[in-house]
Amino acid sequence: MNLIELIGDMDIYLVDQLLKGRITKEMKILDAGCGSGRNLTYFLRNGFDVQAVDRSEAAIRAVQLLGSRLSINWSNQQARVESIDHMHFSKESFDFVISNAVLHFAENELHFQRMLKELWRVLKPGGLLFVRLASSVGIETQIQALGDQRYLLPDGSTRFLVDEARLIQLTEELRGRLFEPLKTVIVAGQRSMSTWCVEKLKVLDDF
Repeated sequence: MNLIELIGDMDIYLVDQLLKGRITKEMKILDAGCGSGRNLTYFLRNGFDVQAVDRSEAAIRAVQLLGSRLSINWSNQQARVESIDHMHFSKESFDFVISNAVLHFAENELHFQRMLKELWRVLKPGGLLFVRLASSVGIETQIQALGDQRYLLPDGSTRFLVDEARLIQLTEELRGRLFEPLKTVIVAGQRSMSTWCVEKLKVLDDF
């Protein structure tokens, strides 16, 4: 089996989390906004406990097909058509939550907050939230404001954007802790993608 067969098209920064031992088989994993399952191949092949949601019916059908092909224990109930701002999961259900290239599709600030709060709601105390999203970092002079924190990017796309200060502020508002430094990649001067990794701190009982 070659590397592509083993890990599929997994985001390189998610591969980094695997290599650092932060994702283990004991964890319950959610891919929120999973698309067609680009980040799921390795987990499915290796018996991880994964759930996936996406608002696209076609994407979920693709994930269900992928799961049935790669995992002997797969159930199609593990992949469901849902918007991540209103998921059916109980509070504190997952140890590791993936949000890869999803939050920058927010329609406005309120929509962004709803999605983020839902991701945080289903994360267990001590759990890890892995987010990749478009940002303004490094391309501040090349974007055009359209209102509601949405911007026209040099590549012609429209995205909801954050910057490093906003991600730090959100980390503090969530009372979380960065378990990785913020990292940003500027892609040929056309767009900027930031990686935001936050641990949900456990609340200690008062004595």
